Amino acid sequence: MTIEKLELKKPSALNGMEVNQLVADCAPLDTNSVYCNLLQCDHFSDTSVAAELDDALVGFISGYLLPAKTDTLFVWQVAVHESARGKGLAKKMLRDILSRPSCAGVRYLETTITRSNEGSWALFRSLAKQLNSPLNESVQFDKETHFKGKHDTEYLVRIGPF
Repeated sequence: MTIEKLELKKPSALNGMEVNQLVADCAPLDTNSVYCNLLQCDHFSDTSVAAELDDALVGFISGYLLPAKTDTLFVWQVAVHESARGKGLAKKMLRDILSRPSCAGVRYLETTITRSNEGSWALFRSLAKQLNSPLNESVQFDKETHFKGKHDTEYLVRIGPF
């Protein structure tokens, strides 16, 4: 797979089922309902991206502008198919979203990551470095308090201002 042949585009509801399957193939990502993925692709298309290669979905990022902080893009989920990993696709997709007119006022990016998700930590640290912006972290959802011990703690990662 060559990243040069990728097409990055705004997703549509037509991508919902494909997104659901891609996320299911990208352990340890939490799967959502197909309906949730349809809404992500439809309602948040301006702040999400689908990466296609030869008409196959190989990457997807869902994100949205925080209602109370419209200068902040929250990245909900990053999914890259195994065949497309290690080629910089996730960062390319993030940069694509940040370059859109809908994100012209964005100065911060937030996401949550579990400690064990080394790939996501590397991605967002690399993005912060590329944006020449600080990366701060704090507990967002605690394993015991919020997940009753059934899910690892999710750390809020905040990059910016950029």
